[in-house]
Amino acid sequence: MTTTTASAVRQNYRAEGMPVDGPQSYSAKVRLDLRYLGGGLLLGTLLLVNALIASDAGPLGVVGVFLVVVMAAAVAVSPRYPVTALALVTVAMLALHLRVHAGVTAAFPVIGLVYLTAWRGHRLPAALASVVFLGVFLTRDIAVAPEGQAAQQLVERTSLLLGWFVAANVAGVVGRQRRAYLEQVEQRAVEAERTREEMALRRAGEERLRIARDLHDSLTHSISVIKVQAGIAVHLARKRGEEPPAALLAIQEAGGAAMRELRDTLDVLRGPSDTQGVGLAHVEALAERTRAAGFPVRVSVSGDAPELPADVDRAGYRVVQEALTNIARHAGPASAEIAIEHTPAQLAISITDDGLASPDHPAPPGVGLRGMRERVLGLGGELRAAPRDGGGFAVRATFPLNSPRPAADGVRVGGAGTPGDAAAGARAGGGSAGDGAG
Repeated sequence: MTTTTASAVRQNYRAEGMPVDGPQSYSAKVRLDLRYLGGGLLLGTLLLVNALIASDAGPLGVVGVFLVVVMAAAVAVSPRYPVTALALVTVAMLALHLRVHAGVTAAFPVIGLVYLTAWRGHRLPAALASVVFLGVFLTRDIAVAPEGQAAQQLVERTSLLLGWFVAANVAGVVGRQRRAYLEQVEQRAVEAERTREEMALRRAGEERLRIARDLHDSLTHSISVIKVQAGIAVHLARKRGEEPPAALLAIQEAGGAAMRELRDTLDVLRGPSDTQGVGLAHVEALAERTRAAGFPVRVSVSGDAPELPADVDRAGYRVVQEALTNIARHAGPASAEIAIEHTPAQLAISITDDGLASPDHPAPPGVGLRGMRERVLGLGGELRAAPRDGGGFAVRATFPLNSPRPAADGVRVGGAGTPGDAAAGARAGGGSAGDGAG
């Protein structure tokens, strides 16, 4: 069962006036009531005109008009109170027919509400109203029929009205069964969609765990060996009173950084359960670690912080984490500012620095930017990442809070036709001048 099937079922519901996705809205109920009110007024007008022009109809009088008004009002409220409305209309139309001989026209409102009542699942009241109306109506017509025409009157009226009432009852029951079938189809469609999503998430989780195990088994050991050997070489050089070569120190530093990044990557791959506690509440701790590394960081939060969805909260934290990591790695002597803006419609996060990045020296996008893009756009958000005109780098991510989150495969970086397009990967989420190769 697909989403298209579920949508088609909902369209059928709307076409039949049934609630879709829970109770109908107030405006939808008002529109439905107005339609039935219009139907009641139309039937009332038809009855009044018939009483005025029919040759065998008696004078309406105040009582006749009152009965027509009762019928119209009952039809207007029939969507909410079908059984009560059917009872009122049946009594009113029988009384009108007995008083002024309204004829077959008096059966129209009753037949309509018999169908509605049966369609709403009240089969016994619909059948009972049909029997009562037919019995009283035909008895009255036979009683006042001209001499010698009673049998003919009985056959004509019985065949006509009986066929209409049987058709109304059958149509209501069939409509009720069709409605139940559509509800079952809708439920099955929803369950199938949920099952498919759960299976996809489970497969994705299993694949992440497999990749994490492979990375741990293949890379962690190799990087650890490189780091340890470089450390031993540096130690031995200093023990001999020699200055370790710069390349050796760079290897030692790069090995440590690679181990840290690999651990972070493995934490992410092992799934959300390992990072449930990660969120924007921990941004200050990230900033404190960056300050300890020698980079001043200022954090500002504006707006009333709502209860964020867990995936948005984690993604916002990861954007800040990667941006600060890039500042420490690539910005040179720099200070940074983190601005978190809460509004009812969206969450906006900006990370800016005054480091070495410049629009005049773009770098090709790297892996870090792609990771940041996937996090943000996977939640229906938008990402901007580019060098600032006055120097430094700016990352801004926005996450919608009150709208669907469609997947996307593009990202707004720097601005169309600007140097920021090429420089977008300079440092966003790990992209930098040194990240272009990775």
